[in-house]
Amino acid sequence: MAAHISPRLEPDSDGLVHQSSCTCTATTFSKTSSSSVPKTDLQRDQVMALSKVASTRSARSLVSEVRDGVLDQRDLERREEHGGREKNGLTREDNTSWDPDLVEWDGPDDPQRPTSWAVRRKWAAVLCVASSMVAPGLEAIGHDLSIQSQVQRVLVLSVFIAAYALGPLGWGPLSELYGRVIALQLSNLLFLVFNLGCGLAQTRDHMIAFRFLAGIGGSAPLAIGGGVLSDLFRAEERGRALSVYSLMPLLGPAVGPVAGGWIAEKTTWRWVFYSTTIACGLVQMLGLLFLQETYAPVLLHRKKMRLIRETGNRRLHTEYDCPDRTLLQMLARAFVRPFRLLSTQPIIQVLSLYLMFLYGTMYLILATFPTLFATKYGESPGVIGLNYISIGLGFFLGTQVCAPLQDRVYAALKRRYVPDGGAGRPEFRVPMMVPGALLVPVGIIIYAWTAEVPTHWLGPNAGAALFALGTIIGFQCIQGYVVDAYPRYAASAVGAITVLRSLAGFAFPLFAPALYDKLGYGKGGTVLAAVSIVVGWPAPFLLWRYGAALRARSRFGAAA
Repeated sequence: MAAHISPRLEPDSDGLVHQSSCTCTATTFSKTSSSSVPKTDLQRDQVMALSKVASTRSARSLVSEVRDGVLDQRDLERREEHGGREKNGLTREDNTSWDPDLVEWDGPDDPQRPTSWAVRRKWAAVLCVASSMVAPGLEAIGHDLSIQSQVQRVLVLSVFIAAYALGPLGWGPLSELYGRVIALQLSNLLFLVFNLGCGLAQTRDHMIAFRFLAGIGGSAPLAIGGGVLSDLFRAEERGRALSVYSLMPLLGPAVGPVAGGWIAEKTTWRWVFYSTTIACGLVQMLGLLFLQETYAPVLLHRKKMRLIRETGNRRLHTEYDCPDRTLLQMLARAFVRPFRLLSTQPIIQVLSLYLMFLYGTMYLILATFPTLFATKYGESPGVIGLNYISIGLGFFLGTQVCAPLQDRVYAALKRRYVPDGGAGRPEFRVPMMVPGALLVPVGIIIYAWTAEVPTHWLGPNAGAALFALGTIIGFQCIQGYVVDAYPRYAASAVGAITVLRSLAGFAFPLFAPALYDKLGYGKGGTVLAAVSIVVGWPAPFLLWRYGAALRARSRFGAAA
């Protein structure tokens, strides 16, 4: 007697995949087994198998949701270490419950499985994704497009960041449906085309429109890059890859203006865009050569289709199959749920407010660099670009120092508060927020008042570096806390804070000229520092004290 079990997965009202129905068929059933209570060993085995499959599929739906965040999946991976086919609790030896039509990995060391790839192959994929994030960092404002208003000139810069608020909400679902490679290559091509359009623009309106569309293309790695790291690396291997990946987009504001300043000074501003387009074309070629698909559902689907062609067995399926899922449904989920979390979750609201301030202030400072160093220090465009290195230095130090320190602090707190070896708490991410929150106002004050006097050019650069150091520490801690606090809805939670962060990066530079014209660099910077203290200093203590209680009251949050 043989049994075939084929659970079917469907999206719920939120778009999550869940177990909706299961069909059990057997070659022989007792005619007297109409009762709902299983009366035979076979029926009991079938019920137990269904329960195990449902449990595993429910866990899979969780993983699907958090693919776009970099989630610590130690518990999940510990279960999967026992083997690809055994992770459902079903083995080949259990002939009454094992599903012969289920296509899975051939064990944890399957060479087709991304986590089993060679180290060189993994890093080739990481660098291809990371390199695509540097190109959009080059900034230029065309002086011959009749853009007289300083606000409108800044708009050319900041409208690119406004696109970052919307782009990731679409690229994430696209990558889940069609794979990482298609989404990344399509987005890079989109950036290439519209960035070239910026170089050819003849009017202000053309420039602003092309910049926004180029930003839509350039935003894809923000939505997909974290998922690629989750695809490739196990939790214990992910630290260094995450630091390299995080560093690349943050170096953009530093490397871009350095190169862009000299290009604009020696040629024309149009070549800033032309050179970026050439670099983007090289990235596109590297992607075609080295970037390989890493998303497990897509890889298993390809394996299933190959086996169907070879065997003719059209009953083959994977645990990710959901034939009713459409891109429209996934886009609806991606757009709706972040705003639902933002409107109902105090944790998301507080952290979004602080992250919005950090990101907006960062772009406000970046927007003031050209005016400050040109008017008060008399520097040429090429030399002005060199000052952005201080921002890059602060980001680099913060990225390389914060990640290992945060892991050590987390481990120490877990040993102290969870001595029985249970799961850690999101609040263990909070202590590292404190030094970041202290550095931010200190950096702003130094930058503002050394620019007001003015002092040696090292003064503003030192303040900018300290501000960048505190900012990146805040970034990493906030994202880590959000992912831990909302594990099932991590992608949507990160999406919620990303939307406000990007909108702030768009809006803050627009009022920078009015702020500094009215108050000057010193008083204007003091106002920003005061806001950072009011928003940033209470946040870690409130999360440490009330975070667990807020999560316990939320239907979205992790158990306290």
